[in-house]
Amino acid sequence: MGRRKKKLFEKVEVTGIADKGKAVGRSSEGEVIFIEGAVPGDTADILGLRKKKGVWQGILQTMIQPSEQRSEPFCQHFEDCGGCKWQHFDYNGQIQHKQKTVEDALRRIAHLEDTKVLPIVPAPSTVHYRNKMEYSFSAKRWIPEAEIAEGGDIDGRFALGLHRPGAFDKIVDLQECWLQPEPGNGIRNSVKAFALEQEWSFYDPRAQTGWLRALMLRNNLAGEWMLTLVAAERRAEDIQLLFDHLAKQFPEITSFYFMLNDKKNDSLQDLAAEHWAGNKRLRLKLGPVDYDLGPKSFFQTNTQQAKNLYDKVVECAEFSGDEIVYDLYCGIGSIGLYVAPHCREVIGIDIVEEAIADARENAARYPERPMQFFAGDAKDVLQPDFAERYGRADVVITDPPRAGMHEDVIQFLLELRPKKIVYVSCNPATQARDLARLDDAYSIPTVQPVDMFPHTHHVESIAVLNRKS
Repeated sequence: MGRRKKKLFEKVEVTGIADKGKAVGRSSEGEVIFIEGAVPGDTADILGLRKKKGVWQGILQTMIQPSEQRSEPFCQHFEDCGGCKWQHFDYNGQIQHKQKTVEDALRRIAHLEDTKVLPIVPAPSTVHYRNKMEYSFSAKRWIPEAEIAEGGDIDGRFALGLHRPGAFDKIVDLQECWLQPEPGNGIRNSVKAFALEQEWSFYDPRAQTGWLRALMLRNNLAGEWMLTLVAAERRAEDIQLLFDHLAKQFPEITSFYFMLNDKKNDSLQDLAAEHWAGNKRLRLKLGPVDYDLGPKSFFQTNTQQAKNLYDKVVECAEFSGDEIVYDLYCGIGSIGLYVAPHCREVIGIDIVEEAIADARENAARYPERPMQFFAGDAKDVLQPDFAERYGRADVVITDPPRAGMHEDVIQFLLELRPKKIVYVSCNPATQARDLARLDDAYSIPTVQPVDMFPHTHHVESIAVLNRKS
């Protein structure tokens, strides 16, 4: 079977954003092209790489007329790294598109013509907004084209950074990253320099050899940091050597953890986190609530915007102070803890047992706020007798994963018929699908988009559902 033919499309006008944040345009013959590296308003020659299900996948070949929505990428690694897809897309253009994404999902998938999509809440900061980053070590560094063009000897062995999109074994070696505040770059670069000085081996995912595998950094707004090292062996003396070095150089690191990963995949959720030194928890303050986080705790990664999101949830719920609230897919209870001062009782459910343990630990510091948490899949926990045993919900807050809510959970809500549902989503398409299923029993006056992740195509949205009489 021969290699698929590429095709050059000339003077393509880029009209919008399509699947997974790629730009979209049409050829002069009307063929649809998804384009890497373009923004709406560009006119360019596009190289079509392959055709899949009637749609061309292409890259920008020659710019003819740049869009007014173009901006200059501010990170030296932008062309290679997968961390920020949209640095070349003006931020006003980004949030306009995200607004449209939510609107289109509601109209095309849920057919909710009367639901008002409120103006998106933009991020307070478009850089240094993340409170958690995971970096990978690799024995195979991604070599940028510019470095190849320079010629000379290239050492492609050691990298500590983020994955090159589409290359599971190649890591972009980061000198700087704009996603987390300082001293995040200093800590990461110091770890790499010390590892090279000690001649420690970096992991090779193909050969499954090498010691150092990953570095996870968490921070709070108070400037405190939690560092977790992931390695293929528990070499106590070497781990201690690194942590002592970092403790002297970065007093901001208040917590050290180690995870042993001797399996083939990079997933951290099934690993035990060994507390090594410093504080066991990192305290993250959000409005009236202090959350104590461990290395594996799931929490909204944009701290400042998380407060705005939770404030909107409280606003949408319109609490009187006497409600029983179900917090579905509650994680460590972050939303439940935040709304607890405004209602009578919060009952949280999540499938991850460690998250529920974190939720109970955090809730224990607020004995004046009645809260209960249950570990299990929401579709299994929410049986017909649940409301009889623990109280019937007046308000349900649901924040499911990208796949949305299970059909059994939706059926439970239709039978429970709480007065109000506040649906927080990170995927407008699955949220719209679920809203359509609830539409007969609930009016849906508003949806509020919130931008949690600048320079990416991801968008959160909060839907308000009021029970029909």
